Amino acid sequence: MIYFLSDYSQGAHPKVMEALERTNMEHSNGYGLDEHCEKAMEIIKNIIGIDNCEVYMMIGGTPCNVTIISASLRPYESVVALRTGHIYFHETGAIEATGHRVVALEGENGKMTPELIDKAREEYEDEHTPLPKMVYISQPTECGSIYSKAELAAIRKKCIENDMYLYVDGARLGAALTAEDNDLSIRELARLCDAFYIGGTKNGALFGEALVICNNKMNDHFRFMMKRQCNLLAKGRLIGVQFEALLDGGENSIYFEMAEHANRMCKIIRDELKRLGIDFYSSSQTNQLFPILPVKVVDELEKEFCFYRWAKEKDGMIPIRLVTGWGTEQKDVEALIKAIKQNYQR
Repeated sequence: MIYFLSDYSQGAHPKVMEALERTNMEHSNGYGLDEHCEKAMEIIKNIIGIDNCEVYMMIGGTPCNVTIISASLRPYESVVALRTGHIYFHETGAIEATGHRVVALEGENGKMTPELIDKAREEYEDEHTPLPKMVYISQPTECGSIYSKAELAAIRKKCIENDMYLYVDGARLGAALTAEDNDLSIRELARLCDAFYIGGTKNGALFGEALVICNNKMNDHFRFMMKRQCNLLAKGRLIGVQFEALLDGGENSIYFEMAEHANRMCKIIRDELKRLGIDFYSSSQTNQLFPILPVKVVDELEKEFCFYRWAKEKDGMIPIRLVTGWGTEQKDVEALIKAIKQNYQR
């Protein structure tokens, strides 16, 4: 089988594995207080150009989201997200389990807007309703689209007007930053939000994310919250070692090389499907693609390829999700395109 199921179905980039093997027999302090985590944190601070921020090596994306939201909000405060947002749709009520409501809204092409934030605040009346205090977005979105600098600045402005935090889920941040249409640097992103994370799991790491907190109000006793949310890894250096390897070289590191490769592989598929006149479920600019295909074509493709059926069948057509990753090879992309052409043109 050829995999287009996700961008974390493979293990880790060879340089990450080399770094883990090279440091395997070292003794170090635990819980992220080791020299490798410290080095990774310094690399990240240099990349974003902010010294007075805090960086934490986290186990995964959902632990990042749960910990930062529960640490930042008071019990009566809520977080605003889209219905497609990961914290609402794909985290099994983890945020709600902390006692915080997720105010979920319908967005277009996976994007939050200032107008939607206003709409969320309309639901707030007084002490009888949860107070919206944080806006959650992902970059790129769950639909593969990206926020422009102007769009993110507009959301930031609305958050400031309403005394709300802006938190950016960066599970696929590398893909957003290396997208062809992107006009937003990681330094600009860091200055336009209160917190974000740099995703490793979906871009060449075995596991792990790097959470960056730029607003010190969200940082109060944060390691206490990490422990309370079961996110303080005893062998924390394993995450630090990986981010050292991923980000060595800054913006010329393998982290950005891998993300650019994933986008490039996806673009080849996107361009060929457009030539065939195939429609798409969303306007993706990164390494996720959502073509709408006849069910009979999808049935045939599933004999050779792994991917998700993304939404319900309608009138004999169904959207699927194709994801390319750091290890996607061009021969696999060409095999997929060939199979789609053969079955779609019958």
